[in-house]
Amino acid sequence: MERIDDLGVNNLKLIQNSDYFCFGTDAVLLANFATVKPNSSVVDLCTGNGIIPFLLYGKTNAKKITGIEIQKENYSLAKRSVELNNASDRVNFILDDAKNIENYFERESVGTVTCNPPYMEGNWGFISPNDLKAIARHELYINIDDVVCISAYLLKFGGYLSLIHKSDRLCDIICAMRKYNIEPKRIRFVHSHIFDAPKLVLVEGIKGAKKSLKILNPLCIYNDDGTYTDEVKKLYDGEK
Repeated sequence: MERIDDLGVNNLKLIQNSDYFCFGTDAVLLANFATVKPNSSVVDLCTGNGIIPFLLYGKTNAKKITGIEIQKENYSLAKRSVELNNASDRVNFILDDAKNIENYFERESVGTVTCNPPYMEGNWGFISPNDLKAIARHELYINIDDVVCISAYLLKFGGYLSLIHKSDRLCDIICAMRKYNIEPKRIRFVHSHIFDAPKLVLVEGIKGAKKSLKILNPLCIYNDDGTYTDEVKKLYDGEK
């Protein structure tokens, strides 16, 4: 079922369809974690219905934000959201496999790459009979190594790669970053509750940077009573 959701940022709205993969808290966290310099260009890989580009559009002064999506259904939603928000001056979307990025961008031409990729390895766990959701959840078309390799092609020297992923994939992320000369610089673990083990991790690397890693304070999603923590509420209210 299709619906229009208010993003809580500059009156922006997003068209979603519950039959597809709708955005969650992880996209909101990544959009607030990513470093985007004024007048820079941003590419969001695995963009889905375009949630991260629209949040960055509302929260940053990026010059151009491009999302690339392999599923035509999600791409169609994202393109219609551009029209709904009159955002074509700064936001656009590409329908293609991210591995074909060379057809659209020159090498080392982008300031920031973001990605909320499929979390599950392709041969792990239950594969949804709904292909749209399976592609969003499982590494059927793209994996961590692909994401970082593509990012290394796109990023200028000193450019930022920001990811959110399952915390148990952290070693894979760091190894891939080092492999492609993107140095991990900031890590923040995301916990459902303060005493729970982290389920997600935010990671940011800088292309060509020297070694120096900062572990940030943990981010907790829920209070004991199940309500959002003050920090998360501020993110949903449009504060960064």
